[in-house]
Amino acid sequence: MDPTLYVVLDRAVARGRDLDDLLAAVIDGGCRMVQLREKDWPSGRLLPLAERLLARARRAGVTFVVNDRVDLAVVLGADGVHLGQEDLPARAARSLLRAGMILGVSTHSVAQAHAACADGADYVAVGSMFATATKPDFELVGPGLVRELRPALRVPLVGIGGITAANVGEVMAAGADGVAVISAVCAAPDPAAATRRLLEAIRSARPS
Repeated sequence: MDPTLYVVLDRAVARGRDLDDLLAAVIDGGCRMVQLREKDWPSGRLLPLAERLLARARRAGVTFVVNDRVDLAVVLGADGVHLGQEDLPARAARSLLRAGMILGVSTHSVAQAHAACADGADYVAVGSMFATATKPDFELVGPGLVRELRPALRVPLVGIGGITAANVGEVMAAGADGVAVISAVCAAPDPAAATRRLLEAIRSARPS
């Protein structure tokens, strides 16, 4: 698992762009970890797409995580699942996952982050870092929450929410191990180039 740049593939944000092509572009840009996020399609309709995306990710050696749907992640044999605060509780999900599967949890406070770790999370996403149209109702916690959590948590911390190549340096400087993005890549005219720009900005921002 390399969460340096964690691209979330979202059909709605991609605005009709084929997710197979989008994943290919993201991989070409150098991303090593992706998540499939689909809020509208039922699992039966999503399964064939998820199978194709997983196969492409596997061929490229890219970690493939499913958002929300523990059942789909297990059936697919995906690398892991990512849960929000209103999804199946992390402790319950951990009991359903196969050995070695990754469990990620979105958190928005110190208490939630510590609870996620206690419940078996392999990484903790922290947000929203900045204002985001993808989840406008998310509480804006900013990079300060990453800075507060970094000394206390041993699992990777991933900043999420409104992150772009222009502001990713603030998140990395706060102590994040990586960042998750949706619109910055999925809605970009050239997703491969957007991926490369983000990776360059992350590398430039990391302490030497």
